[in-house]
Amino acid sequence: MLADAAKQLGIALHVQTPGPADPAIPSAASVVQAGLRDLPATRELAQRCDAITFENEWIDIQGLEPLAMEGVMFTPSLQALAPLVCKRSQRQLLQRLHLPTPTWGDLPANGLLPEGLAFPLMAKASTGGYDGKGTALLKCQADLDALIARVEPSDWILESFVDFELELSQLACRDQQGIVQCYPLVQTHQHHQVCDWVLAPASVPHAVQAFSRNIAASLLTSLQYVGVLSIEFFYGPAGLQVNEIAPRTHNSGHVTIEAALTSQFEQQVRIVAGMEMGPVGLKVPGALMVNLLGFEHSQSDYIGQREALAGLPAATVHWYGKQGSSPGRKLGHITLVLDAELADQRQKQAMERLEQVRRIWPLLAVSA
Repeated sequence: MLADAAKQLGIALHVQTPGPADPAIPSAASVVQAGLRDLPATRELAQRCDAITFENEWIDIQGLEPLAMEGVMFTPSLQALAPLVCKRSQRQLLQRLHLPTPTWGDLPANGLLPEGLAFPLMAKASTGGYDGKGTALLKCQADLDALIARVEPSDWILESFVDFELELSQLACRDQQGIVQCYPLVQTHQHHQVCDWVLAPASVPHAVQAFSRNIAASLLTSLQYVGVLSIEFFYGPAGLQVNEIAPRTHNSGHVTIEAALTSQFEQQVRIVAGMEMGPVGLKVPGALMVNLLGFEHSQSDYIGQREALAGLPAATVHWYGKQGSSPGRKLGHITLVLDAELADQRQKQAMERLEQVRRIWPLLAVSA
């Protein structure tokens, strides 16, 4: 999607990827086929372009530092990314900035809970976890002891279990001149800890929207972060709390392709290329994005389901071209534009449209 946005803007995009069937390749001006931690390959990539950005945050920052010292421009910078690629350093950053986040602590090798924490708890791998991977719900001391026995405690953190009413996501961006813009706040819904659907805009009080924008502006400015970034929130009795920070274009922002004046992908390309940012407002009353999650192990391209989904009113299907389906894998998404002007009507319309999608594309059943 980044490659497609670059092509539409007339900007040559060069890709480093280990996969010969990578979906970005057809839209790329050139390809360096190599692993993402292959430093000589990244040096070759740098010789072909003016700046390098990242599709995800699983990068070898220490390994890339010699290239940055040689003058290679990374956007966002390695210094801005460093506190964000690890959940422990994310929490430390949020504490330093006095931004709201769940109570947390290190996973104790001795089994004694850190002060201020009590069961139930969420345990999270500091790095590498996504879409429900690298997390564990701990209901009692036996769960904690079992986790400590099977993982390296120093690689994990603990967080208080949050009683929330809604999960929200704030997409924000900052350009090379330091200008910050925030997209409208969206509501997200998870299934098996994987994002199931996103509703734009979120139906929350104006004060919540303003607070989320202030948190995003504080974070981006303090890091001198350049690029697009997403902040995932819990919203409930304790107010707004930061769950996780994703330093990249994000699944919750896919809805911007059809719903916003400038998609998150176009925005990222604009920022990296040194162009002026586009406007971030919605161009429609609302939109529902539904992830097309794998519900079986298969090599099928699901052409029948895709055609049926594309035939729904005001619907656009995005198919990622990944090789093979497995339960929970994000194979694509569908965006359905909503025309209801009032929030309660829009919520009702969104759930009706979601049911239309479900009749064509089933959701993986929850195990008993």
